[in-house]
Amino acid sequence: MRRQIQSSVERWPLARLFRISRGVRDAAELISVVISDAGATGRGESAPYPRYGETGESVQAQIASVYDAVANGLTRTELANLLPPGAARNAVDCALWDLESALSGTSVATTLGQPALAPLVTAITIGLDTPEKMAAETALVATSPLLKIKVDASAPADCLRAVRAAAPDAKLIVDPNESWDIGLLSELQPLLKELRVDFVEQPLPADNDASLADLDALVPNCADESCHTSADLDRLVGVYDIVNIKLDKTGGLTEAVRTLQAARERDFGVMVGCMICTSLSIAPAYYIAAQADYVDLDGPLWMKEDRPNGVTADNGMLSPVGRGFWGNR
Repeated sequence: MRRQIQSSVERWPLARLFRISRGVRDAAELISVVISDAGATGRGESAPYPRYGETGESVQAQIASVYDAVANGLTRTELANLLPPGAARNAVDCALWDLESALSGTSVATTLGQPALAPLVTAITIGLDTPEKMAAETALVATSPLLKIKVDASAPADCLRAVRAAAPDAKLIVDPNESWDIGLLSELQPLLKELRVDFVEQPLPADNDASLADLDALVPNCADESCHTSADLDRLVGVYDIVNIKLDKTGGLTEAVRTLQAARERDFGVMVGCMICTSLSIAPAYYIAAQADYVDLDGPLWMKEDRPNGVTADNGMLSPVGRGFWGNR
């Protein structure tokens, strides 16, 4: 009997507006994939990202192009030869992982040789706004161990000072989402050090990476949009200190595992991130997060509602999905 595969575009409303330097969102457009075989079911989810030229329609078309191959027993290795890294491959790859777990009755943790997943610290994102509003938002989560601050080029110093004043003890990640230039980044170095910022995530546009090589950096820099898969790592050596692994960039858990290993071999620090998503995206990323230095998996916390039995969070501590959810057999 052939496998059955379905995919759909879903719209998930957010509990509050999400602002970054590229714009404002009130909902997440997600792709859901379900693959069934011999009475077992595997699920995957991804978030199309316009920054990478993706839309719900384009990702759906990519997934549809491998329907027959999936139905005929496509493996995860073969999938990597048919779809490029990105949201489409991520959803299918993760659905195949979950299906394998369901068919075998073996957890993904066991397959990867990892212990059972445990709670971990996740960054809590403070969206871009006026310094006063960002301070007020920060005050609500000030005791969380790790905060990620969204900024742009308009008044980053004021925003960062406001957040630090509201959360004097938290570790801080600063995320300009490619909105700075090398001049602004250089100018802000003393302030970043003064405010005890752990690192700056993708301060410059990805095609300006070379500018970082000559920067007299006082805090580390992390590659996000500049790092998609393990193939990107060699050119980032000496430019970035940390790389952000996201399954929507790697094209699924399979390449994420490879990227993690390759990053460690090159002495990069590792961050694991996500898009705005449900726990169905977070569940596979959690296996990379368990081995990372920094974790930013608060995507479901922005949702008005999440999928049942998903991750939970308390004061910045994220707990894994419940038994029977993705990969947790």
